[in-house]
Amino acid sequence: MTPGNYALVNGLELYYEIHGTGQPLILIHGGLGVIGMFEQLLPELAGTRQVIGVELQGHGHTADIERPLSFESMADDIAALIKHLGLEKADIFGYSLGGGVALQTAIRHPDVVSKLVIVSAPYESAGWYPENRAGMAAMNAEAARTWIGSPMHQAYVSVAPKPED
Repeated sequence: MTPGNYALVNGLELYYEIHGTGQPLILIHGGLGVIGMFEQLLPELAGTRQVIGVELQGHGHTADIERPLSFESMADDIAALIKHLGLEKADIFGYSLGGGVALQTAIRHPDVVSKLVIVSAPYESAGWYPENRAGMAAMNAEAARTWIGSPMHQAYVSVAPKPED
């Protein structure tokens, strides 16, 4: 295990951890999450794979930068990380927000993706329930303040380089 690595990709210091050896598998967390979302799966996967957990822009150890958050830009970061690590290809597992990033990585950079697993993520917003679309539209700084003290907030501030962001 080599926790605490950063790769400079697309102007972003992208945090990643490597666990185990074998065929590379990139794990991409859900929105407001960190690599720790996979703490129950990671040891089992790392028993036979080289598991590379990442923390996306503005999540966990990866600070936000002056660019919009988008599936496309975060997918470009994942592809750049794969190249940075000297990997020819990797399998990618994405959950929720990470699923959207994984899908865009495969669409935009098919040359670096071997297999793709997407869990709990629509491929377009029309695939969401109306309640989910309304909830996502309501996400703003005011709504975020109501999450202070929640487990997700605590996980973020415990590792974030700029928790005030």
